[in-house]
Amino acid sequence: MKTIVIGATGHVGTYLIPLLVKAGHDVICISRQLRQPYHLSPLWDKVKMEVLDREALDAKGVFGETIRAFSPDIVIDMICFTVESARQLVASLKGTVQHFLHCGTMWVHGYSVEVPTTEDQPRNPFGDYGIQKAAIEKYLLEENRASGFPVTILHPGHIVGPGWAPVNPQGNLNPAVFEALKNGDELLLPNLGMETLHHVHASDVAQAFQKAIEHRDNAVGQSFHVVSPKALTLRGYAELVAGWSGKTANLRFLPWKEWKELVSETDARLTWDHIAHSPNGSIEKARKLIGYEPVYSSLAAIKEAVQAMQAD
Repeated sequence: MKTIVIGATGHVGTYLIPLLVKAGHDVICISRQLRQPYHLSPLWDKVKMEVLDREALDAKGVFGETIRAFSPDIVIDMICFTVESARQLVASLKGTVQHFLHCGTMWVHGYSVEVPTTEDQPRNPFGDYGIQKAAIEKYLLEENRASGFPVTILHPGHIVGPGWAPVNPQGNLNPAVFEALKNGDELLLPNLGMETLHHVHASDVAQAFQKAIEHRDNAVGQSFHVVSPKALTLRGYAELVAGWSGKTANLRFLPWKEWKELVSETDARLTWDHIAHSPNGSIEKARKLIGYEPVYSSLAAIKEAVQAMQAD
């Protein structure tokens, strides 16, 4: 199978490309620049690298045609963020590809109503990113029903792995939070710390894409959550991280309006985005239909990332 991965050298692609090569795919990696994946593997020597500026080609209306010219059997799109971009790609690939896989996000749900959230619950997206991703999902599934376009959509949670900072127990990306818990210092949490985060290791996301390809008949026309088996509350997350160093988490809770005034504007913005969504997704559908079985719990995935971050 000739398989194109658009956005191949990012978090998930780092793990996905070697899996595809091992499975016998003839892989073409599309990226905006020739950068190294997070973790090198000799299997990367077996792929073809192509540098394409998607945004520029989309503006000219030729990105889809450019991808079609490679004559792929499978296209995996990791970096589609607007309906217009999705439409252009689908228009060019319709009738030519056997499987099209789109990387969505748990953000399509917006706030949850019943938890764990299942894929069939109504969408309540908010924020430009979530709204656009939900619109892309809606368009792709409608295209599948109308024309049989062979799409599968995978919705990851907070992707984590060695090489980048994980979303921390405050719900932002400030690495000082992990240091505070390690040292037993006081950590401020918003509200009662009962909002949730749902992480997933990048290698487990890669596994889900591979499984969807392997179980194409079950995967086409479907959306799947790709998260760890269980979400974490902010409070529980902080307590578990402190336990890595034999400490008891020294936590203090403040109402949101007070808490946000004591952190940076960036940290407050990221925290609000995460706790307002408070994702908590079910993976039962993915387990049943494509055999997805995450190797990492949320905490194990986070620990690996934090250890790598603190070792740098």
